[in-house]
Amino acid sequence: MNHREGTFKGVRDARIYYQGWLPEGDSKAALLVVHGLAEHSGRYANLVRHFVPPGYAVYGLDHLGHGKSDGTRVYVDRFSDYLTTLKIYVDMVREWEPERPVFLVGHSMGGLIGALFLLDHQEDLAGAVLSGPSVKVPDNISGATIFVGKVLSALLPKAGLIALEAEGICRDPAVVEAYVNDPLVYTGKTTARLGAELLNAMQRIIVEAGRITLPLLIVQGGADRLVDPAGATMLFDKIGSADKEIKVYDDFYHEVFNEPEHERVLGDVEAWLEKRLNIEH
Repeated sequence: MNHREGTFKGVRDARIYYQGWLPEGDSKAALLVVHGLAEHSGRYANLVRHFVPPGYAVYGLDHLGHGKSDGTRVYVDRFSDYLTTLKIYVDMVREWEPERPVFLVGHSMGGLIGALFLLDHQEDLAGAVLSGPSVKVPDNISGATIFVGKVLSALLPKAGLIALEAEGICRDPAVVEAYVNDPLVYTGKTTARLGAELLNAMQRIIVEAGRITLPLLIVQGGADRLVDPAGATMLFDKIGSADKEIKVYDDFYHEVFNEPEHERVLGDVEAWLEKRLNIEH
């Protein structure tokens, strides 16, 4: 396995970090990981270990304000900044992997970013896998909190609003401990501006999801405490793809690729990908 890393200029010339894990021989397809809120591209080791040996190239970037990339932590001027930066990176990956299918793999907020990316650029991809996509406003966030968040977004956009519950990411205590102690993971409160932009993005995808028509797989933890599992079902129902599939893992938490039974999930994703690759050929 070969590892490559570097930086490129993203939106407004921000320095964006990326990395890739490549098989020894030619790759048969590329997976482009779009990570979730407050984390980074280096947290997908299970996915890398599973997919590189059978010939997949795996690529990831750290979003603006995340990981090793520039920007105020978990802050964004507008949600489209993530999409503009992702488009630059997708084009880079397609140049590195000419004539090979590229599949987007988006987790959590990355699932929302990925879904919105598909609305405008699905012709760049062969398909997408969305894991625990953050597409539904959680029921435990009150209307009052949403209102305060929108006000703060305008007046104090970098004010902290809500922190993620680390224990909710995974049933494996070792994964939670590594997450909490990872210097590249942001464990403070999400900024008011990003919170407001997330809500706007969620509203857009629910209205426009019918325009997504490429092959799509959704994987969702049934006991997810960070993202409402009903959001995955809602998105699945609204997507316009003729080729779409959803898998809900009953007792799993948010990070299905890191759960103790992650090999089962990754095996399901691989089987889905292999079937699409065979269809393509």
